[in-house]
Amino acid sequence: MAIKFNSDGLVVALAVDAYTNEVLMQAYMNREAFDLTLSTGKAYYYSRSRGKLWLKGETSGHFQKVIEVLTDCDSDCVLLRVVQEGAACHTGNRSCFYTSVKEFEKIPNIAVLQKDINTIASRRESPVLGSYTNYLLDKGVEKICKKIGEEASETIIAAMKSDNEELACELADLYYHTFVLMNDRGLEFSEVLKVLEQRSLNERKRNY
Repeated sequence: MAIKFNSDGLVVALAVDAYTNEVLMQAYMNREAFDLTLSTGKAYYYSRSRGKLWLKGETSGHFQKVIEVLTDCDSDCVLLRVVQEGAACHTGNRSCFYTSVKEFEKIPNIAVLQKDINTIASRRESPVLGSYTNYLLDKGVEKICKKIGEEASETIIAAMKSDNEELACELADLYYHTFVLMNDRGLEFSEVLKVLEQRSLNERKRNY
């Protein structure tokens, strides 16, 4: 499908987290930026203020690995599903959209799962004195699996007590320790999501 660039030769480009669909930033692309993005798998944009092409992360190191490029029904807007290294915003925030104008309802964002995973990875790369995550990673898979067993047992106990508040806390602990295990074994979250996605497709085929 042909992209419809505007009279200035630009098209609006949105970048979203490939795992969580969190909107990270909005920018513009000209034809060259669009073609380079498709050919390299890295996000290129066009700066209207500087009048030049730029590679996201070329100065900050916060590159965007492009997983998929989509366009809207009118072909006049581009959506990039990306794996973001570090912060997407020049302010240091994960997303450029961090200023709330008005919030009608508070709904927890699943992006917090990816934040936990990123924090655990950061602890491995840059250990912090007294960090519980570093303690588990240093002890290794046997200790981590023991903790997962303990948290699973506590989750069952909370469920049998019909205490949903306690159950939520125990499940959160179980998720965290599972993420530590994934990091220890070098298992990417995307690999787990692929399994879930395939199972979902199989279930739809069986009309579950």
